[in-house]
Amino acid sequence: MPLKLTTYRRGSQLPDLPGSNTFHSTELFRIYEATPGYHPLLIVASEADKPVAKLLAVIRKSVRLFPPSIIRRCEVYGTGEYFDPSADHEAIFAEILERLTQEALRNSFLIEFRNLENAAFGYKAFRANRYFPINWLRVRNSLHSINRVEERFSASRIRQIKKGLKNGAVVRETHSADEVKRFAHMLHHVYSSKIRRHFPSLNFFQQLADQNVSNKHSKIFIVLYKDRIIGGSVCIYSNDSAYLWFSGGMRKTYALQYPGILAVWKALEDAKQCGYRHLEFMDVGLPFQPHGYRNFVLRFGGRQSSTRRWFRFRWKWLNWLLNKFYE
Repeated sequence: MPLKLTTYRRGSQLPDLPGSNTFHSTELFRIYEATPGYHPLLIVASEADKPVAKLLAVIRKSVRLFPPSIIRRCEVYGTGEYFDPSADHEAIFAEILERLTQEALRNSFLIEFRNLENAAFGYKAFRANRYFPINWLRVRNSLHSINRVEERFSASRIRQIKKGLKNGAVVRETHSADEVKRFAHMLHHVYSSKIRRHFPSLNFFQQLADQNVSNKHSKIFIVLYKDRIIGGSVCIYSNDSAYLWFSGGMRKTYALQYPGILAVWKALEDAKQCGYRHLEFMDVGLPFQPHGYRNFVLRFGGRQSSTRRWFRFRWKWLNWLLNKFYE
């Protein structure tokens, strides 16, 4: 039976859909929709009017040195969610990918697939649609095989956590709108370009906090010292894994409180207590160049492994050139 593909661009049009993957959920769609500069795109595949798969993408503004301009880019986390275990997921993905590529390239200069669970999934479909892969790294902590998250921390990391708490830092989850606002402003000012170039608006963090009240798909942790927010982290949860999406702290001004370290430690500790099997650090960089954030998180006892990201440019000549370079 042929697949029917339906594209949704507005939250008011979304039907009730099954699924447990947060990165392809209607909740994340609505968070994107409420964030200035973000435009979500959800493609649903159906057979006999029954959904068999869905894939969520978001188109957003991006500032890049090459090409030197403000561009629009389309980002996808993973390769979608599939509801029938007996179906040919690769074949379904191939049709969804073709539709996404056609629609996303109308409004974006670049499409990027990141955070792939299986780096080999969809290889033929990506190549058929002229995507090219770039090797990437992932770092994640296994939480299911340990009693305490500190078991795999470096000795210096454990000392820093103890000193930060002894020197007056307090770490906890927040639901307060005012605290979320102050956290977002703090993180915006201290966020290093070495960690991540892009930083969303305040609305993104407020929507995450609001959605968390009902479905527990995300949490925001803050580090306080004398009632001032000096650090924090943002986690998103999907199935049995936690993902650290944003983190940072005012490490120069409050060096003795180690705010950035405490923010990561709290995210790991909470994920362990809630029964998640892994915590993955998102966007730890390319394998062939030094990356300060990757070196920082590895001292929390995580393991790094190879994966890949897939890219597709609108300009045919540039895409052809990069395909030749990375083939």
